[in-house]
Amino acid sequence: MGEPVAKLSIPRLGTELYVFEGTDGPDLRLGPGHMPGTVMPGDKGNCVIAAHRDTHFRVLKDVHQGDQIVLENSAGRFVYVVDDTSIVRPTNTRPLQPTRSAVLNLITCYPFYYLGHAPKRFIVTAKLEEPLSASVHYHQQLR
Repeated sequence: MGEPVAKLSIPRLGTELYVFEGTDGPDLRLGPGHMPGTVMPGDKGNCVIAAHRDTHFRVLKDVHQGDQIVLENSAGRFVYVVDDTSIVRPTNTRPLQPTRSAVLNLITCYPFYYLGHAPKRFIVTAKLEEPLSASVHYHQQLR
């Protein structure tokens, strides 16, 4: 099973979740999973996190453009701002493709209240706004 790699929060919605490494069934039972092969939070490139629509990522239905998504790990605190939400077919790999800038894609099945295997995917795309290294964050807490 995957190890915890970050804490994800959506302040406007009061959501805090631990993110685990991996997106296999056992990993996603624990919480959202960081997709192997994508960058870690705060790194330049595409960080992809997936979770089930009927548990941990049901909250994504209430996410709006401009909302902050905060990821914290041993490397620091990283604030992403929601740029877009979209609904795609499961065969659409755009949300998984490498990017030049620091991007976060949260992925879950759609529709949120669908019974059975959902036919589409809901994507939240956010851009890194405020990288804050762990050492800077630590020193700010001391003040």
